[in-house]
Amino acid sequence: MRLGGSLSRHRRRRTRTGGEHEGGDPGRTPPPRGSLEDRAMLALKAVTLALVGWGAGYLVATRVVFPAPPPPSNLFEMPDLRGMSLSAADEQVQKLGLTVAGVDSVRHPTVAEGVVFGQSPLPGQLAMPKTPVRMTVSLGPQIRAVPDVRDLDATRARVVLETSGFVVATDSTQSDTPRGRVVDVSPPPDSLVPLPAEVRMTVSTGPPLVSMPMVLGLTQEDAVAKLDSLGLVVSEIKEVFRFGRDQGIVVEQEPAADTRLAPGSAVQLSVGRRSG
Repeated sequence: MRLGGSLSRHRRRRTRTGGEHEGGDPGRTPPPRGSLEDRAMLALKAVTLALVGWGAGYLVATRVVFPAPPPPSNLFEMPDLRGMSLSAADEQVQKLGLTVAGVDSVRHPTVAEGVVFGQSPLPGQLAMPKTPVRMTVSLGPQIRAVPDVRDLDATRARVVLETSGFVVATDSTQSDTPRGRVVDVSPPPDSLVPLPAEVRMTVSTGPPLVSMPMVLGLTQEDAVAKLDSLGLVVSEIKEVFRFGRDQGIVVEQEPAADTRLAPGSAVQLSVGRRSG
């Protein structure tokens, strides 16, 4: 046996074995393996088959094994009883074969007394004969007298009106009534009105102001008469020495001309001293 021939055969065997692992025989096709796309497609098919089977089972169960009972043939639509008088609504309920289960009565600010404004079942709902019906009837709005808050402080008057259930609006006017007090109320005090209602109170801003006139250069008598005609009060008259000039003439005034004053405000004058 030749050593070279044995080594040659051994190398050829190793070459064939290595070829199978590394590249394989170029003439032979590698065994098929499942790709990621193939596995995803199989999973999708399985899910689809499961859903189809569940849907078919549901249809068989609900349509064949446990079918829904047919709807009652005596159902009808509940009429709207709101806006009817209680007697008319009761008659309507009796005609439909229903029964009146009860009537609630509450006050309503806009619905007249004796008129239905609530019901159960609601309008449009399906009902069967002898279905119990409840109705809510208005007792009408609550009636209340307007409190007399004239001459009260505006803040206190507002509290009295609002706690009585009224909505308060405020106007203002000049008046001899002290500033901040209520002069008038509308509607008039003791008027009976349905709640909610608005009450408008007129609050005094005090008497109208007058402008202090210029009385310098007038005689004392003319100055006092002018101030008195405006409702101002001369509270003090001083005589001052003017070297023989301006005797009996107003030479100083307090407050100054054009000052805005309330009627009854005090004014001080200084007059030139008269001779002998």
